[in-house]
Amino acid sequence: MLTSQRKQLILEKLAAEGQVLSKDLSAYFDVSEDTIRRDLRELAAEGQLQRVHGGALPSSSAVATFSERKSLKIEAKQRVARKGVELISDGQVVIIDGGTTTSELITLLPPQLRITVITHSPSIALGLVTHPTIEVILIGGRLYKHSIVTVGAAAIEGMSNIHADLFFMGVTGIHPEAGLTTGDYEEACIKRAFSGRAAETVVLASPEKINTASPFVIGELSLINTLVVEDETDKGWIRSVEEQGVSVMKA
Repeated sequence: MLTSQRKQLILEKLAAEGQVLSKDLSAYFDVSEDTIRRDLRELAAEGQLQRVHGGALPSSSAVATFSERKSLKIEAKQRVARKGVELISDGQVVIIDGGTTTSELITLLPPQLRITVITHSPSIALGLVTHPTIEVILIGGRLYKHSIVTVGAAAIEGMSNIHADLFFMGVTGIHPEAGLTTGDYEEACIKRAFSGRAAETVVLASPEKINTASPFVIGELSLINTLVVEDETDKGWIRSVEEQGVSVMKA
């Protein structure tokens, strides 16, 4: 079998099964594990999958540039964002992460809603400038241009004295085994720190993030309280998430 054919079959198995193991692939193709590891390295370099210990997971498409992600699965993002709005009540302090789905969330907030929003995203802050009854606190730090958010020690220090009701966390991948992941190390650190300052953490998961992984781990699924997904999301996958103590809402 040609290498290109084997790689294509690996991708097909990955799409069908949600993960692949090097040992199993070695037996399936009757080649050495070194050969399989080389295939996986090359596929990972092409952005086709995310390597993990012992095998590989689907790679998230949510690590593209902000402008590219903004038009990706836009209707799905609006649906999960609309469901997320239902979790917000008057008088709350709400941390809103940067991201394209949270950008949809703020456009759906009722004009009479009275809350305080804390964010490290200049675009989220600007998006709320015209809202008549929402107070906005912008956390400073080094601007990470890829995601248009602030990161670093200054950002973490800026939220050290905050006790929020909700945190809407942005992720690029969510997987029952790989957990919550993102494409940048400092972003992962910031997201963990924000989660520690909120009573509840919520993830709005559009389809391209589900059952995928990115290089940097934010934490296990138990880090979040609520996951909002589309109604047609695979029921078996939802059960595997709920078994880890996460409440799942369908949009």
